[in-house]
Amino acid sequence: MARQLDEQIVGRYPVGQRLRVLDVGMGQGTQALRLARAGHQVTGLERDATMVAAARESLSAEPEGIRERMRIIEGDGRDTGVHFLPGSFDVVLCHGVLMYVEEPDPLLAGLARMLAPGGLLSLLVRNGDALAMRAGLAGDWAGALGAFDTTAYRNRLGLDVRADRLGTLTATLAGIGAPLQAWYGVRVFTDTAADDAEAPADVEALLACEERAGRTDPYRGVAALLHLCGVRG
Repeated sequence: MARQLDEQIVGRYPVGQRLRVLDVGMGQGTQALRLARAGHQVTGLERDATMVAAARESLSAEPEGIRERMRIIEGDGRDTGVHFLPGSFDVVLCHGVLMYVEEPDPLLAGLARMLAPGGLLSLLVRNGDALAMRAGLAGDWAGALGAFDTTAYRNRLGLDVRADRLGTLTATLAGIGAPLQAWYGVRVFTDTAADDAEAPADVEALLACEERAGRTDPYRGVAALLHLCGVRG
């Protein structure tokens, strides 16, 4: 997914331009730090105090130049209007957050307002059109049948969350002025792997297959996750 995001950034902005990036629900700050290391000015927003502490610890180990390029704010992604002025960012990330939000439209509208004209909104969501895949591949036929007509599911943490459908999000992005420009599938082949599974010996081949499938129909349509990129008009 990092490669897909970089592809979209390179396609929209001159090489070497220092972008203003907002990472909403940044978690431990892995993606935010990666972008700060690449020279961008990054703001990470996270409401979980444990995650915030982990991100600050990671940042403290970075060179001074990177520390100066990144700031961390403890707060909720639904309150971006409290923290920032409209149009304050060139890139807004919201990865792995929507599944925890019962009504995502207000959050997405708020994120779109944070974008400068031509700005990029990057979303990573659970694919509501493929919820039956994991259960079906595991031989859980009852679970697979029950997943066809819902966007609710239980994640690996045991939490009851929700997925999003490509068609619905496409309409939402158009409605908030950041229409969909590109989308990718993420974890087409690897969603059933255990979280603690060792990397296979041919990991490069695996990544190449995932990268190709994530860009290719019909494979990307059954990916566990969708990476959507909208652009502010």
